[in-house]
Amino acid sequence: MGSLYSEAHRALQEEFGTTKLAERLDQDHVHDTILDEERAFIEGRDMFFLSTVDPAGNPTVSYKGGSPGFVRVVDPTTLVFPGYDGNGMFYSMGNIAGQGRVGLLFIDFETPHRLRLQGTARLEREDPLLAEYREAKYLVRVDVAKVWVNCPRYVHTYRKVQGSRYVPEAGRETPLALWKRLDMVQDVLPEADAIRAREEGVIDVADYTARILRGEG
Repeated sequence: MGSLYSEAHRALQEEFGTTKLAERLDQDHVHDTILDEERAFIEGRDMFFLSTVDPAGNPTVSYKGGSPGFVRVVDPTTLVFPGYDGNGMFYSMGNIAGQGRVGLLFIDFETPHRLRLQGTARLEREDPLLAEYREAKYLVRVDVAKVWVNCPRYVHTYRKVQGSRYVPEAGRETPLALWKRLDMVQDVLPEADAIRAREEGVIDVADYTARILRGEG
């Protein structure tokens, strides 16, 4: 397993006097497999941040949420997570399909703790685990390259109030995203979403804003 650091990293470490510390972390702390305690932490999360890069190397970060356990560690070098209905851009997923390089950041905000992971990802449309994820359109399978725990010093403590009503659950129909009922998008929605929007009632921007302010988004 190669070093995390480039010459630019090492120059900053030298400038700020952290070379020995950084070397210790690189050699003894960063590893290439998911440990048992890390697996438990990952599978206990209900969200994570996903970093991808576009064809020009520009980075982007997106939030991914689900029920606890929606990210599954298949083995010490592989994890999967589902692709649910989104905004239609497929921006992060397009970056994965094109470049494959990803970074994942898992955070516990209630008992501050965080874990970082780097690897190579791909979309799987016929993965055998896909059937276990309600309403998932595909799975993302990540081949792990590096894993390490980060200092949680600056992670603010938050309490979860409630889960998103849009996370698919057994036994109920997942609500249509409120923005898909906006009158301004009806002509560009996929047909199935447009039908549902008409059934549930098309709304204007003022109504949408009022609902969002009431916490109905």
